[in-house]
Amino acid sequence: MAKYDLTFTIGKYLDRHMIFPLLEFLTVQELYPAADLLNAKYELLSETKMVDFSNQIYKEIHGLGEDDENEPGYAERRNVVLERFKALEDESSEIMTMIQDPDVIQQLKQDKLANVQFLTENYKFKPEMLSSLYNFAKYNYDVGIYVGAAEMLYHFRILSTDYDQNLSALWGKLAAEILTQNWETALDDLNKLKEQIDQRTFGDQLIALQQRSWLIHWSLFVFFNHPKGRDGIIDLFFQPQYLNTIQTSCPWILRYLTTAVITNRKRRNVLKDLVKIIQQESYGYKDPITEFVECLYVNFDFDGAQVKLRECEDVLFNDFFLVATREDFIENARLFIFETYCRIHQCIDIKGLSEKLNMDEVEGEKWIVNLIRNARMDAKIDAKTNTVVMGTQYQSVHQQVIERTRALSFRSSLLASNIEKREQELANRRKGRGQREGAQEKQESAEAEVRA
Repeated sequence: MAKYDLTFTIGKYLDRHMIFPLLEFLTVQELYPAADLLNAKYELLSETKMVDFSNQIYKEIHGLGEDDENEPGYAERRNVVLERFKALEDESSEIMTMIQDPDVIQQLKQDKLANVQFLTENYKFKPEMLSSLYNFAKYNYDVGIYVGAAEMLYHFRILSTDYDQNLSALWGKLAAEILTQNWETALDDLNKLKEQIDQRTFGDQLIALQQRSWLIHWSLFVFFNHPKGRDGIIDLFFQPQYLNTIQTSCPWILRYLTTAVITNRKRRNVLKDLVKIIQQESYGYKDPITEFVECLYVNFDFDGAQVKLRECEDVLFNDFFLVATREDFIENARLFIFETYCRIHQCIDIKGLSEKLNMDEVEGEKWIVNLIRNARMDAKIDAKTNTVVMGTQYQSVHQQVIERTRALSFRSSLLASNIEKREQELANRRKGRGQREGAQEKQESAEAEVRA
């Protein structure tokens, strides 16, 4: 199913280091020739400082053993990397000693200026030390020491007041946390990064689109590994600015949003919105997962949905992010088919329905019986005719109102939250301007007194 593989499409929005797990997954799945994947890994490594890993892949490509010759220039490259690492380690030794001291860590607060003042007065801190720390953290990341890089970038962000470097450090820390599979911290960093992007005023909207596109793709690692990730991906991707980014820049992300909605029974309220989006974007992007929804909820084509469900199994099995959702997806997709079929038909042949669910008759009958029992549906099975007879079901007015206003409530709270953030930002700016003007007035009055 290489036809539906998105690895190389998504890879354009990822850091080089983040692509390695995807290539390892493709190697295990045997979706592409092993030689092609080895060459892809080697090409990626050529732009990093991971010289030992690069040499290992080189030997695999050429069928060499551990004791055979190394790749050309390996020894020189390795010495350059080690020398540079040692030089950066020496440059940052003073500040590393500070941030590793438990007493210092205990004294650091959220106020960056107060932290810098504390370190300057008590530990002879100098501003240029921050540049050394940033460079050493980046080099740690380049050579594959992700835990060390994440720790250093955390301390850098506590002390640095440079907005651009802080943003860059947050991207680097998020990547490091993802690569060390520290999902709780990664989710926290993801939310901080989203907040910074949303609050920033971009002169060029193309940059805003690019930043949100990267965030969307990086978030897939977090959302499909964190226990609450499937709620998180729905909350983020249905926000207007991110939904607009998906439709404009990366419609293939609809595969992941669709999977999250189908496998999350608590978020059925967004299904109608999802169907509309899939229908709108079907001219530009479609795969078996989005087509399954379209067949079922737009065309009411149960035979087509059955075919697409079979294809979905292969797509999910060969997708790095979705492979763990395969069983949940199939189970919930069958439930969607059953519910939709029951709304249209009053008397249902069990054998025919089992075929539409991609199950044999005995397995299908057991599944339907359990579903009716657990869901307490108004239905009964006629053993003589081997059919399911559905009772008449009407949704109460109260329930209809709840369903129609649930999304409205979420969007209203989101709008109120954004307004509150904006007001807070403006208040902070006014406060900062007032403090600067007050300091300037004091300075001018002091100068006037000196002249007098």
